[in-house]
Amino acid sequence: MSGFLPDQPDAEVRVSPNFSPRRETLRPDMIVLHYTGMATGAGAEAWLCDPASEVSSHYLIHEDGRIVQMVRESDRAWHAGKSSWFGRTDINSCSVGIEIVNPGHSLGYKAFPKRQIDAVIGLCAGITGRHSIPPQRVLAHSDVAPGRKVDPGEKFPWKALFAAGIGHLVPATPIRQGAALQAGDTGADVEALQSMLALYGYGVEISGVLDRQTEIVVAAFQRHFRRRLVDGVADGSTLRTLQRLLASVKAASPK
Repeated sequence: MSGFLPDQPDAEVRVSPNFSPRRETLRPDMIVLHYTGMATGAGAEAWLCDPASEVSSHYLIHEDGRIVQMVRESDRAWHAGKSSWFGRTDINSCSVGIEIVNPGHSLGYKAFPKRQIDAVIGLCAGITGRHSIPPQRVLAHSDVAPGRKVDPGEKFPWKALFAAGIGHLVPATPIRQGAALQAGDTGADVEALQSMLALYGYGVEISGVLDRQTEIVVAAFQRHFRRRLVDGVADGSTLRTLQRLLASVKAASPK
C-alpha cells in the first residue's frame, strides 16, 4: 500500500515511518542533496524506511534514474542532522532532502551516471517549481554540515544541473600560484573571507582569525563551487570565485 500519492509524477512510493510535522514553516524553501554512502541502492532504500534507523529523506534516486518518494514534501524528513544555513539550525523543517545512490568516499566513490543526474535535474525542477525555491538554495549536505559531511562530493556534476537551470554556480576562477590566507592568520582579510562565506549562508564565526572551523567551511565551499582542488586553503581562486558568486546573487536580486 502506497500511503500517499507522489508529489513528483514519475516517482514510485515507498513510505518511510521516519518523519514528523514541519516546524515554523508550512513549505520548504531549500533542497539538500546527499549521496547514500552505502554499498547498494536497495540497502539504502531499506535503511531509510527502517524505523530503527531514525533517518529518512523525501526522495531516493537510484543509479538507473528510478525515483522513490518516501516522505511527502509537506512533511519533515530526517536527513540533514546537525546543520545550519543562514543561522537556521532546523534544516529538516525548511528543506526537501534527496538521497542519490552512490557508495561515497568510504566505499569506492564513483561518478554519477547520466541517467541518474537527468533524474536529479527533473526532480529538482519539479520541487523548485512547486515551492518557488531560488537557485542558491539548492545545496549540498556538505554546505549545511561542513566538516561533518562531504556529500554528494566533488564528483557531483553541479555544472550539469546549472546548465539545466538548477542551482547556483559561477565559473571557478583558475588556480594559480600566489598569496593565500594561512591557518592562524588574523585581521581584516580573514574577517572579509568569513563575512563573505556567512553572507552566502555558511555557518562560520566572523572572528577575524583563520581557525580550523574556517578552513573546514572553505573546504566545503570548494567542494561545491571550486571542485578542482578541495584543500581548505583560501587562495586567490577561492576568494575570487566566492566574490563572483555573491555578486551574481546580488545581480539577480529584485531591485
